[in-house]
Amino acid sequence: MSTLSRRAWLGGAGAALASGAAPDPLVLGFLYNGPKNDLGYNQAHAEGKQTLRQYPWVIARDEASVPETVAAEESMRNMIHQDGASAVFATSYGFYDPFAINVARRNPRVQFFHCGGSWLADKHPKNIGIYFGFIDEVEYLSGMVAGLTTRTNKVGFVAAKPIPQVLRNVNSFTMGARSVNPKVTTQVVFTGDWVLPVREAEASSSLADQGFDVLTAHTGSPRVIVQMAERRGIFANGYQFNQSSMAPHGFLTGAEWHWGTVYCRYAEMLREGKSLTAGTIPRRLTGTLKDAFCRLSPFGPGVNERTRQAVAAASAKIVDGSLPIYRGPVRDNTGRVRIAAGATLNVTDTELDKMDWLVEGVIGRTRG
Repeated sequence: MSTLSRRAWLGGAGAALASGAAPDPLVLGFLYNGPKNDLGYNQAHAEGKQTLRQYPWVIARDEASVPETVAAEESMRNMIHQDGASAVFATSYGFYDPFAINVARRNPRVQFFHCGGSWLADKHPKNIGIYFGFIDEVEYLSGMVAGLTTRTNKVGFVAAKPIPQVLRNVNSFTMGARSVNPKVTTQVVFTGDWVLPVREAEASSSLADQGFDVLTAHTGSPRVIVQMAERRGIFANGYQFNQSSMAPHGFLTGAEWHWGTVYCRYAEMLREGKSLTAGTIPRRLTGTLKDAFCRLSPFGPGVNERTRQAVAAASAKIVDGSLPIYRGPVRDNTGRVRIAAGATLNVTDTELDKMDWLVEGVIGRTRG
């Protein structure tokens, strides 16, 4: 496209935005903090963006391995001013404050959607929205598979940081495992950061040495953990994305994101001329298993029919609301009651966003 025609096209897109109509084509920008083929968090978002190919009126641009620095601002500005993006999706938590906020303030006609975080009316621009999903229920199902498969009743969980989102996954996975096999314990090992392949490999190997026969993880990409499990002849459950190709013999299943559901929903709203500033696009868009924001990875060859049927039955109950996974009494691993008998927390309850404890059955500590 020549400079003149690009300017004319961008001018037309700007006029459409000013009038409240969606530009045609609708140009959307995506940025990731890692490679698009990491078999983890970033690839899940990149695959989600690919679902937009079904819309001939969408042009989706993206940039991978964008540092969580001012480089993120440059990436977003380029998408807006060079590609003509009318909406930008910043997929990593570190892109939000101050980078996406800064660019949003300077581009009030462009809409920004950030994966995770909180929007504050007295602090943040009106053209920023938050989206995220609740994957606890799928982790619970994944844990059921582990609980019905383990022979040693020892499951290892390699995790990045003891923050609420990670602790929710450790706990829901463990509750799922113990719902079908009360003898199961989960040893959690925190590596300290999202992508530390050497530490992840060391932790996985150490767990295998100690007799843990199922490994799972919450890291940027659990591929290292899954590969180590396969190498050691034990089982693995994935996370973020389908890692079955990494372990053709020992992969069981996993909890994975389905961001395509989110991106298609946003594209359709934008196509209709809806916006955050007008209040016609939700300020916070979230979803669960029922909403298809997340899903269970395909079962591996080691998952027998009995286990498949048990998981299918539990999944149906979760979707119809008859099996809330956070139903009391729930104790932490020090014996303290965290959810009282007769009480239930939905996965969308904000109280769970403050989780700083590990459930009964988990071996490990959230500090020190």
